[in-house]
Amino acid sequence: MAEREPLLLAPGRVLPEHCLRAEFARSGGPGGQNVNKVETKVVLRFQVGNEQVFTRDEIERLRRKLGPKLTREGELIVSATEHRSRERNMEAARQRLLEILVAALHVPRSRRATRPSRGGVRRRLQAKSRRSEVKHGRRNKEEE
Repeated sequence: MAEREPLLLAPGRVLPEHCLRAEFARSGGPGGQNVNKVETKVVLRFQVGNEQVFTRDEIERLRRKLGPKLTREGELIVSATEHRSRERNMEAARQRLLEILVAALHVPRSRRATRPSRGGVRRRLQAKSRRSEVKHGRRNKEEE
């Protein structure tokens, strides 16, 4: 097989190929008679607790975010069957694995408390009073 592109988690950060375990099986879907003969389905397994790749904090974050997707052994399993060739399914599975890991490792920025500007507060209150006047103008004069 041809040499694969390394999986880039972040600039300068690569997911080593030896951390992935690929299995192949017969696939459903398109392919005609080929489906019954050739193992084109790709199942990629990745051990999340691998300290060669991630720090302890990152492993903890992955376990927390990917909890239901992990096996009892802590493996993340991704499969691909949408293409007719093993190579294209392998690339699809690798890409899916990369997207899952990058999304799980993303640390959201903490929210900074903000206050509305004085002008914004003034405009909001003016709009409320205008609306109140409109509604007040709709009332029957007899009710007052």
